[in-house]
Amino acid sequence: MEFEFIRRDKMKEKPKDNLGFGKYFTDYMFVMEYNEIEGWHNKRIMPYGDITIDPATMVLHYAQETFEGLKAYRGKDGNIYLFRPYMNAKRFQNSNERMCMPIIDEDLFVGAIKELIKVERDWIPSGDGESLYIRPFMFTNESSLGVHVADTYKFMIILTPVGAYYPQGVNPIKIYVEDKFVRASVGGTGYVKCGGNYAASLVGQKKAESLGYTQVLWLDGVHRKYVEEVGSMNVMFLIDDTIVTAPIDGTVLPGVTRDSILTLLKDMGYKIEERHMSIDELMEAGHTGRLKEAFGTGTAAVISPIGELYYKGDKVTINNFETGDLTHKLYETLTGIQWAKIDDKYNWRERVL
Repeated sequence: MEFEFIRRDKMKEKPKDNLGFGKYFTDYMFVMEYNEIEGWHNKRIMPYGDITIDPATMVLHYAQETFEGLKAYRGKDGNIYLFRPYMNAKRFQNSNERMCMPIIDEDLFVGAIKELIKVERDWIPSGDGESLYIRPFMFTNESSLGVHVADTYKFMIILTPVGAYYPQGVNPIKIYVEDKFVRASVGGTGYVKCGGNYAASLVGQKKAESLGYTQVLWLDGVHRKYVEEVGSMNVMFLIDDTIVTAPIDGTVLPGVTRDSILTLLKDMGYKIEERHMSIDELMEAGHTGRLKEAFGTGTAAVISPIGELYYKGDKVTINNFETGDLTHKLYETLTGIQWAKIDDKYNWRERVL
């Protein structure tokens, strides 16, 4: 891929520990622009820095923007890998199509990420569970206060080294089930990775935290009855010997980790039901002991075990608030593939260097 490289005068000091998530950003970023005449053009890797925009830039007023999230891993074999980046590329295309934004070719999307990582290879941490988080995003930079589809856009990629999500081990979290507010509805943007979905979820997150819970489990937007997803993760439940998870039918984000975990579960011989499950059925399964394990799946945490559910004053403790054997096995297997600790029979790893 041809691009301009604009060198930085002085490099940043790289953090050595306590990386956290999204606290530090690398020396460079990838940028390119779009208009209807030239298409995608002016591809460049340039010093990380501020964006200057007009106060009337449409993204600030009408929120025409999308983003993605994936990671680069320093494998045990010394190579640098991405994990299923073409799936992110396809999801980004689907998000942009829904938001009436230009499409980026999958090879261009992945190629831009690879070129930026090659420049920033020294920023990829090597500690246990550490990785380089990749944030591609697109927004309209057109200045206008009329409500219409914009003609110009900017695409960018920024990188941030992140620490282990579970530095003390994979521990369960407590989930608050939201019964008043709604995150997504049929025909809306629930399946799109755009900021508006996350902004709409903040009221529930704030409420959950005030009650001592880590995350929010959202119900469907029509009946306030059917289990959908946890704020930043898809969610799965082991009921008896069956995995139950919400279907991908327009209101739930089609997660890359979700798809990967379902593949692993099928190979393990588990029966899987992608269906609309009511919160009442889930809570009853918890009270009767049929709910064996529950976990969220997502890029940041990979697998996040759920130890407690709270719904309208009713609490259910899952697996004695301990990480279940299946949850642990899935976590070890998927992270083993991502960090090249075990064989990748699915060809999910994409080598960069």
